[in-house]
Amino acid sequence: MSAYDIVNRIKRDETPAVLATLIGVEGHSYRKAGAVMLFHEEGTIGSLSPGCLESDLQLRTGDVWKSGMPETVEYDMLSQDDFSWGEAVGCGGKIKVVLEPVKGDLRNLMLEAHGLMTYGQSVMLRRSLAGGNYAYSLEAAAGALEMRADDGWSEASFVTLLVPKPRLVLFGPGHDARPIADLAVRTGFRIAIADWRETSLLLGFDAEEKVVCSPGEAADRLHIGRSDYVLICSHQLQRDRIFLEYVIKHKPCYIGIIGSKARIGMLLEGLDAPETLYAPVGLSIGGEGPEEIAVSIVAEMIQVRRSGSRK
Repeated sequence: MSAYDIVNRIKRDETPAVLATLIGVEGHSYRKAGAVMLFHEEGTIGSLSPGCLESDLQLRTGDVWKSGMPETVEYDMLSQDDFSWGEAVGCGGKIKVVLEPVKGDLRNLMLEAHGLMTYGQSVMLRRSLAGGNYAYSLEAAAGALEMRADDGWSEASFVTLLVPKPRLVLFGPGHDARPIADLAVRTGFRIAIADWRETSLLLGFDAEEKVVCSPGEAADRLHIGRSDYVLICSHQLQRDRIFLEYVIKHKPCYIGIIGSKARIGMLLEGLDAPETLYAPVGLSIGGEGPEEIAVSIVAEMIQVRRSGSRK
């Protein structure tokens, strides 16, 4: 789960919640400094350890919420004689965690961040300790993807980088696209659907955005941009061609087309294919059937997401 899932949960639910942020790491740790998780009434989102520290943190969240004050907790697994944490965690480092009640300024800024992330913007949530509590501010995160969370961090001052999930736009999806959408959601993408048929929107996709419009309007209606992934899967040549002509102008980082080489050849006739076009879509793993094909497609999107280029 990502920071986006945490912010999304805070947006949907006003019940008590406590944010846990890993602000310091010495030696080996399961997660790097900057990792966050959320404790809420129905459970947790995210993790800071393989699962052994969370129960102890959970016990502290009630008092943190009631007091309205942050709490710093340190776990020391460096000692060879300390088997209570080190052996269970399987690491042997020292980590420091800040627990914060999600209320007041923190919650308000989280809601503001949600609005910005919905439009593809990354932001930084900054804390500065003053009088035992934190002053919060939200800042643009230009260039923040290169930020190293453990550079100069302390209990008195640290930030959380809030990055939106990459969006996968499915154009004209049918039942065969369900495994793709399901796997994409599980691997960190959010789904948007565009179709000219209202019936396709009733297929039960886990989509945050849905638009019914002509193929020529879809790219504008969804505000497709350079950080988006697009999969063309309607199997209707003329409509796929119209959508492709318009979406190329928006320069998404990935455009995949489902179909045979012969069909794709007809679809691309007379077009200048951009570098970001993957057709036929998916890594060449010899996949058969909807599930294996979904693996090849989502794996290719992850490769693009992680490397920014073809491998």
